[in-house]
Amino acid sequence: MIKVIVAGFLGSMGQQAIETITQQKSMTIVAVYSPHADQQATAYGLDESVQVYQQLSEIDVPADVWLDFTTPAAVFENTRFAIEHGIQPVIGTTGLSDAEEDELLSLSKAKGVAGLIVPNFSLSAVLLMKFSEEAAHYFSEVEVIEMHHEDKKDAPSGTAFMTAKRIDQVRRAHEQGASKETLPGARGADYHGIRIHAVRLPGYVAHEQVLFGGEGEALTIRQDSFSRSSFMKGVVLAIEKVGQLDQLCVGLEHVM
Repeated sequence: MIKVIVAGFLGSMGQQAIETITQQKSMTIVAVYSPHADQQATAYGLDESVQVYQQLSEIDVPADVWLDFTTPAAVFENTRFAIEHGIQPVIGTTGLSDAEEDELLSLSKAKGVAGLIVPNFSLSAVLLMKFSEEAAHYFSEVEVIEMHHEDKKDAPSGTAFMTAKRIDQVRRAHEQGASKETLPGARGADYHGIRIHAVRLPGYVAHEQVLFGGEGEALTIRQDSFSRSSFMKGVVLAIEKVGQLDQLCVGLEHVM
């Protein structure tokens, strides 16, 4: 039985994760964490045996996996806490910088604790990144457009950023789009010459397009998540398989 702590359990993804985990025979929730929690477990529809914590320093319960759906401002400290306490982190919160990821990777190696940072739990999003990386061998001209709900706290999304990173690793070094911006920011964020555009509107959940252009042709790769339930298969997979890793890794593909 895999013992799970759910951090950020009051949010939309946290609530969906709790519902999913309680339906699994191979795992159980032993604790939940949120600075905004102020009631007993039963008040949140949880079993009375589940511990509710408001502060990291208070957490003292045997657990195997730390599942994090908190905020960009909190995720680094949360992940470091999990690793330092021998709990395998499965991080669904985006917003970690490259330097923070490197520090957490070094810590996981030093402590011998496995973990996963998952920019997107959707299997279709993982495939989008894989297909985009393959296409980048043949198309150097590329832009990324991601579309999310209006409450998403970071931009660009972790998925879009990871997509750009993977494309950048294989494509020919290339600066594209010589247009002069008559309105600052019109061309989007610039990651090593790859433009990333972030849309935030009500009605959206999580969507991404990767647009490749070539002489006389174009290729569009698109992924859509219409419901947060689409992420749950990946959440279960990550919790079940993270223990098979030997260090902190980035991307759900490491356990697929």
